[in-house]
Amino acid sequence: MIHPAAWLSCCALLLAQAGHSSDGAVEVAPSRTRIRAHLRFLADDQLRGRGTGSPEYEIAARYVAAQLDGLGLEAAGVDGSFLQPVPLRGVRIDAASASVEIRRGADVTPLEWKKDFVMGGDATRTEVAVAAPVVFVGHGIVAPDQSHDDYAGVDVNGRIVLLVSGAPASFPDTQRAYYSSTGVKAAEAAARGAVGMLAIRSQEMAERYAWENATRNAGRESFRWLDPQAGPQPDDSGIRGAALLSHAAAGLLFEGGGVALREALAAVAAGRFASVPLPAEAALSCRSEHRDLSAPNVAAVLRGDDPRLRDEYVVLSAHLDHLGVGVPEGDDEVYNGAYDNAMGVSITLEIARVLSEAPRRPRRSILFLLVAAEESGLLGAEYFVHNPTVPAGAIVADVNIDMPLFLFPSSGVTAFGERHSSLSGPVARAAAAAGLAVTPDPFPEEVVFIRSDQYAFVKQGIPAVMLAPGLESTDPAVDGRKLTMEFITGGYHTPKDDLDRHVDWASAERFALVNALLGLGIANQTERPGWNRGDFFGERFAR
Repeated sequence: MIHPAAWLSCCALLLAQAGHSSDGAVEVAPSRTRIRAHLRFLADDQLRGRGTGSPEYEIAARYVAAQLDGLGLEAAGVDGSFLQPVPLRGVRIDAASASVEIRRGADVTPLEWKKDFVMGGDATRTEVAVAAPVVFVGHGIVAPDQSHDDYAGVDVNGRIVLLVSGAPASFPDTQRAYYSSTGVKAAEAAARGAVGMLAIRSQEMAERYAWENATRNAGRESFRWLDPQAGPQPDDSGIRGAALLSHAAAGLLFEGGGVALREALAAVAAGRFASVPLPAEAALSCRSEHRDLSAPNVAAVLRGDDPRLRDEYVVLSAHLDHLGVGVPEGDDEVYNGAYDNAMGVSITLEIARVLSEAPRRPRRSILFLLVAAEESGLLGAEYFVHNPTVPAGAIVADVNIDMPLFLFPSSGVTAFGERHSSLSGPVARAAAAAGLAVTPDPFPEEVVFIRSDQYAFVKQGIPAVMLAPGLESTDPAVDGRKLTMEFITGGYHTPKDDLDRHVDWASAERFALVNALLGLGIANQTERPGWNRGDFFGERFAR
């Protein structure tokens, strides 16, 4: 059998010999040696998990900038540099002050931090306190396009809403992703006059992820990006207190109301739920500390050579940050983020090399964008799309890479978001050229498409896609789904996502190739990418 590295070289050579098609060809083969070298630097313990605002994150950003500079790319940050500082507000809750109480008249039940609840700090106020009756509103979703209204028949003005994570399983995947957003739910609650928000995980999510995993790093600093005129973004100041409750704690709110929490969750899951006031009041309060800081995005341009298209941009993005230092597991406190997302950054750097060293330039320009603070809510990407360093109207598409897992030899690739736009064509051609099948989303309930940086571009009306290795293994003895789920439930966002993790390097090379082909294909096609007619995201966000 031909060695995988030799196969990739042959593939690149055959593609190069094909000449200028509408997509073009990757004429330099990706190198596992180079990907591994970047990974070893970015995920090293000495970079302390690249926490947002940390000196180690700054080192990582400057390393990436130096690599892009060394490839001869144009600086696309601010003031002639490769860096775009992202102004942030750091918010740290005083965990000792965090309080949630359940009240029934004179009967008060205080809940215990981390055992019963967790909450984040408030980005606009240093002290918050709210007490009000609680209304259970199912998923807390109003979706006219799905004839769904969880607020029908209830008044939440001046109340605290209790809602379930996710969205109805009956929703199409696209709508399910959009309406699952906590930000969308908070805005809906605030618009209806709610003053606080309590959340519980669906039964499915609670069974998949232990409460201890969900609350492990509660109390760590969170961030918002700062708008000079409007302050911290997103602005959810209408909600004056919010917390995540365990199922045991949430069950106390239902006592004496004629229905138990488990019954209510089952009704929500079955789509036969009606919102209802609960026979209890909740009181939430906390104090927060603020600090203003910045963390840079890194941006560089490979200039296109077509006089008509070179001033348009295809963005290839990946997030550079991870969680920094957190709660130890054993004696390890560094959340290295090797797969999430030092691997994605390393592959993006290799794609930049592959395309910049090719004898022919793409027709459109390609903007390589490594963003800050993704783990805090896609903040670096959100700041960039609101403050782009290239003309906003000239950005035609985003191809994002986030946490590609190479735990086994994968035979396919999943393209999150490709069916919403004309990007499905370049995806199919790139996958075929790389010898990969395009496989459907294996976990639609995880709503991956709204959970990484591509979604910031989508909300600005820019078609976007994110590729991930498929779950089918080329080795029939290997259960790819099982290995993936073991990582998600036991390695994701823990110190175990480090350089000791197994990497199938042939899969990593092929993944770099398919993303390079995709970026190049979009850059070389004459027509500008567009949303499919009637697409949910296209109609909601198109410019």
